[in-house]
Amino acid sequence: MKTLVTGGGGFLGSAIVRQLLDRGDCVRTFSRSDYPALRESGVETIRGDVADFDAVSAAVEGCEVIYHVAAKAGVWGRADDYHRANVVGTRNIIDACRQHGVKRLVYTSSPSVVFDGRDQENVDESVPYPNRFLAHYPRTKAEAERMVIDANGDGLVTVSLRPHLIWGPGDPHLAPRVIDRARAGGLRLIGDGLQKVDAVYVENAAAAHVLAADAGDHVGGKAYFVTNGEPIAMRELINDILASAGLPPATRSVPPCIAYSVGAVLECIYAALAVKSEPVMSRFVARQLATAHWYDITAARRDLGYEPIVSMDEGMRRLAESFGK
Repeated sequence: MKTLVTGGGGFLGSAIVRQLLDRGDCVRTFSRSDYPALRESGVETIRGDVADFDAVSAAVEGCEVIYHVAAKAGVWGRADDYHRANVVGTRNIIDACRQHGVKRLVYTSSPSVVFDGRDQENVDESVPYPNRFLAHYPRTKAEAERMVIDANGDGLVTVSLRPHLIWGPGDPHLAPRVIDRARAGGLRLIGDGLQKVDAVYVENAAAAHVLAADAGDHVGGKAYFVTNGEPIAMRELINDILASAGLPPATRSVPPCIAYSVGAVLECIYAALAVKSEPVMSRFVARQLATAHWYDITAARRDLGYEPIVSMDEGMRRLAESFGK
């Protein structure tokens, strides 16, 4: 099968590429950066910007399945940058699929598209989009997800996946931030840290994408939460990551209201000074760290045949091994 993975050099994208290669698919990637290791593994690599329709169209041509993983992540930056990458880029992917008769589009979304700042405990896909977002990332990802879902039909089957807190060896976001903050002495729990959260090991998230591409047309126009199915207290998740790097557990904490206020102040300062780097705290991050967010993955199990392969415990063992522990 001829497949295209946008963002194929990234953390999740490269895991999807590995699984596709392992089963014998012919894989092409489309990324802004160059990844020589992908070419060495037999992948056709194309460099380009998802906001450039002509480049996207050329990459999509000849492919049967598109995995649209590329996005602008993070919680800080210009609104136009997020819109260009996440909304315009996704629209270009959909239009190119139509232009070239692609049969299947799997989109990487995020549970943050339905996060309203409050606890979300064992919620399923019926939970609505919020009326207000605290950051450009979830707002633009939600807009893109709506487009993907609406594009289903007329020969194109589209499905949106919402993997939560993707982690594992090589993770560029969750583990490094926790570890770096702890080493700098600035790591704090928000509240008592007992609020439960879901996470998903990267190989499990990648497998869900491949399953979504292989599933029948009954998945078309739907969104699915994807997690390890093992909700864990925020305190435990953070301290397990620290232990994997040989660091002591986090013990200090700040009240949620203080963290939110600090985030709001820092956002104002960073915006006024046009600081490009991400603030150490934002309103969105404060709410994410202070609330429970774990999801019912019954639909993914039923419709996609998804079942986590790597448990949280095994994932932590592999993470520690990657740190030489």
